[in-house]
Amino acid sequence: MAGTATREKILQTSLALFNAQGLAAVSTHRIAAEAGISPGNLHYHFNTRERIVEWLLRRFEDRLAPLNASAGEIRALDDLWLALHLRFEAIDAYRFIYRDMGFIASEHPALGQRAQALTGENLLAAQALCESLAEAGVIDATPEQARMLALQIVFTTTCWLGFEQMVPRTPGQPARADPGLAAYYTLTLVSPYVSRESKAYLDYLRVKYLR
Repeated sequence: MAGTATREKILQTSLALFNAQGLAAVSTHRIAAEAGISPGNLHYHFNTRERIVEWLLRRFEDRLAPLNASAGEIRALDDLWLALHLRFEAIDAYRFIYRDMGFIASEHPALGQRAQALTGENLLAAQALCESLAEAGVIDATPEQARMLALQIVFTTTCWLGFEQMVPRTPGQPARADPGLAAYYTLTLVSPYVSRESKAYLDYLRVKYLR
């Protein structure tokens, strides 16, 4: 039990440091110091920083897996917004993964390949999502338009953190973007194809997030 607790403490400390400072800036010695353990104790549980990243990436994959699996069952805009919100919450919780993807792929090629595979899974899920919305009559899109829409959705969710970092902020504005607002902005990609009956929900979200 003590070993399990220590391993979890290392993972949670690493996640917080990676998210706050970036993967390149955080060493295993820094993680050990923040976790209040010796470098040797950390090395006993994770012999390299890559192993820590691998565990965190696996948890991120596990968090996205049910969202991808259920994407083809979404047949209403409110369900789509919820699914997007949950996805952005997961991305925010493991924000270093997408934000530092270039560094991960360069320093740890095997993990970079796994991240590429995850992007492929996200694309397939987004395609199933758009096809389901079209079949339900929520959107009116040709197969080619549905494919492009799926690509735009994955592009937006993957690049959100990089864009969020570059947006100028007014004094007093929170440093972190709201996953719900990010979900709404992503949802607006669907708006050109949405049927008249479904536009009311977009109007509701517009009032909720842009007032």
